[in-house]
Amino acid sequence: MTDWLKRARESWGYNGSERPPFAVVPKEGERSVWDFPRPPAIEPVPQSVIVRHDRIDIAHTKAALRVLETASPPTYYIPPTDIDMSQLVKLPGKTSMCEWKGTATYWALKSMGNHPIAWSYPKPYPEFQELQDYLAFYPQPLECYVDGVTVTAQPGAFYAGWITPDLVGPFKGEPGTGHW
Repeated sequence: MTDWLKRARESWGYNGSERPPFAVVPKEGERSVWDFPRPPAIEPVPQSVIVRHDRIDIAHTKAALRVLETASPPTYYIPPTDIDMSQLVKLPGKTSMCEWKGTATYWALKSMGNHPIAWSYPKPYPEFQELQDYLAFYPQPLECYVDGVTVTAQPGAFYAGWITPDLVGPFKGEPGTGHW
C-alpha cells in the first residue's frame, strides 16, 4: 500500500462506529448513513433497480450491489449484463481514484455527449473485487428507482448516492459538509 493510499484511508474522522451529535436519529424502519462503515461495505440488493433516461430503460436488474459508506447515501452498482450497453460510451482518458475501490473509468450516454452519467472499476482493489465492471449511475441526470420508489440524488455534483425514503442524514454533499 502506498503512503498516499494509507494516509487517505486513515484521514476519515467518522467510520460508522459512533453517530456524531448532529446526525438524525433513525426511527423504526429507517437507516442512518452515520451507521454505515468505513471502509465501505457491499451488500446485495434483491429489489428491482431501474435506471431510465427519456423513458428508455438503460438498466434493469434484481442483482445490484450497493456500497454503504459513512455519511453518504448508498451507491448502486449494476452488472453489465443488466445494462443496455449499446446506449453508453466509455469516456476515454477520464478517470478518478478512490482510496477504497481503485481507479474508476467513466461512461456517458451516447445521446448526451461527453457528460459522465456512470463509472466502473475495471481493476478494483482486492477488497472490492465484487464490483469489477459493474456500473454505478449518477442519479442527477437520470430517473432511478429502487423497488418502484423514485430515488432522490445526493446533494452536490461530485457525489452519486441514491437517497431512498428509509435513509436519514445529514448527507455528505449538503452545504457545510466539506470537512466530513
